[in-house]
Amino acid sequence: QVQLVESGGGLVQAGGSLRLSCAASGSFFRITSMAWYRQAAGTQREFVATITSSDFANYADSVKGRFTISRDNNANTLYLQMNSLKPEDTAVYYCNCNAKRGIWGPVDSYWGQGTQVTVSS
Repeated sequence: QVQLVESGGGLVQAGGSLRLSCAASGSFFRITSMAWYRQAAGTQREFVATITSSDFANYADSVKGRFTISRDNNANTLYLQMNSLKPEDTAVYYCNCNAKRGIWGPVDSYWGQGTQVTVSS
């Protein structure tokens, strides 16, 4: 299975920037896609951005143009560069990973523990 550890969260002022990281480790054949989700207090978890093994990226409308998702060459580390942060971006950010067990194995989904991002007014 895969273990995901997020880091890089913190407290910033509106208009500031943060860079989140997600390190994937464990036993898997390959990661097919990785994504960022977030959950604000009192709300349901929502999609932020995703990136496939072919580097195709997709973003939620609320972050498009401000956030950039990327990964390393081995597709085992995920990043989220967050610029022009707004108070509405305040949430716990979670890393998600879809990984194939083996050549003929299924694809499983994994979640990290989350990292807090707080944007002050």
